[in-house]
Amino acid sequence: MTVKSNHVTIKGIKDGLVFLFDDNCEFEALLEELRYKLEHSHQNILTGPIIHVDVKFGMRVISDEEKEALLDILKQKGNLLIRSVDTPGVVTEEDTAKITTMCGMVRSGQVLHHEGNLLFLGDVNPGGTITCTGDILILGALRGMAHAGYTGNEEAVIAASYLAPTQLRIAEIISRPPDEWENRETSMEFAFLRDGKMQIDKITNMLRVRPDLNVFKGV
Repeated sequence: MTVKSNHVTIKGIKDGLVFLFDDNCEFEALLEELRYKLEHSHQNILTGPIIHVDVKFGMRVISDEEKEALLDILKQKGNLLIRSVDTPGVVTEEDTAKITTMCGMVRSGQVLHHEGNLLFLGDVNPGGTITCTGDILILGALRGMAHAGYTGNEEAVIAASYLAPTQLRIAEIISRPPDEWENRETSMEFAFLRDGKMQIDKITNMLRVRPDLNVFKGV
């Protein structure tokens, strides 16, 4: 296996090493590249005396489980001693209940990963991907791939103004083939799981699936 990405940067400083982690790529890509670099590209740093390590996550908001997964890989190398961990924080239940708004366009080959719920103002083109630990709400066309409930949340939903994806995933459940999305109404719809199967419905019926949402009843 060859890892050609540069999601993990290892810099030598006067009294140790600094591990810099890309804060935009998918989390699994970080794990894979860190393992590869420690096993293949930087074996020479693992055979000497104790080395102090500073870990920097950039602006990535990371959960306790994700942080420990990365640190465990470093701890497996006997001469690496973690001295500091610089992270903007961990994800709490209150954080995941909030919705982050972003705008733009996800083009072919691009991956947008978000921890929590995401409201995306723009289009996701074929070959583009959005992954979230929570809900994905798109005010635009979804013609690429969307994966909500990335860490196993089967209550997550995916909604779009125009739903014509190459693939939908909620938790570990994968949607119908792309050709089955053709010849459908263009009203805003959402995808959800029921009895372990992907279902599609109009956005006005979301309350049936998510009774926890606030409801506007008028006067």
